Amino acid sequence: MSSLDELIQKARMLLSEGHSPGQIADELSLSMETVTWLLTQQKGAAIPKDVHIDWTAVSGQGALIDGVAMMLLKRYYSALDEGEKEEGYSERFPTLAVGIAISGIPLATLIAVEEDIKLAIYHPAKHSTQDPPVGSISGNFSSVTGERCIIIDDVITSGNTMQDVVKYLRRHGATPVAIWVIFDKRGLRDVDGVPVYSLFKISRID
Repeated sequence: MSSLDELIQKARMLLSEGHSPGQIADELSLSMETVTWLLTQQKGAAIPKDVHIDWTAVSGQGALIDGVAMMLLKRYYSALDEGEKEEGYSERFPTLAVGIAISGIPLATLIAVEEDIKLAIYHPAKHSTQDPPVGSISGNFSSVTGERCIIIDDVITSGNTMQDVVKYLRRHGATPVAIWVIFDKRGLRDVDGVPVYSLFKISRID
């Protein structure tokens, strides 16, 4: 069985278990366009260009995911140290970690503990049942108003969720200072002026 066939089967299995297409996109670290194709395989539609990232060997192990969270932390402060004399340096230290559901939550939690800062959880629009879908901050965790926020997730796929959360934070009186991800599939330097710090940039070569 090819890796594509395996992805199709996994996407269909997740759908049968009640996952929404947005949740399937998160589970497989794929774009919504790719997930739609996997589920429908419309005749004549080209296979979307995408890269599947399977990091379950790490994400399923508490000690390993803690190690990744600490790598994200060190990556950021190393970059800050290199630009120590830049204007606004001190304002780039976060007071709150925003974990994007689902995979950003454990990373953000570990980082919030290590840094002794607040924790907020963002539910992306692709998980919303509203029409039109909207993203939201969970009321069970910290408010974002007045905070300097780092946005944390496992993968940037299309960049749409990151754009949404940056806009949401600014509308609600917060200052997004950085985006931390393990894998960046877009090779982004920033999202609406918020710098992106990734551990790995993923490139597709055709």
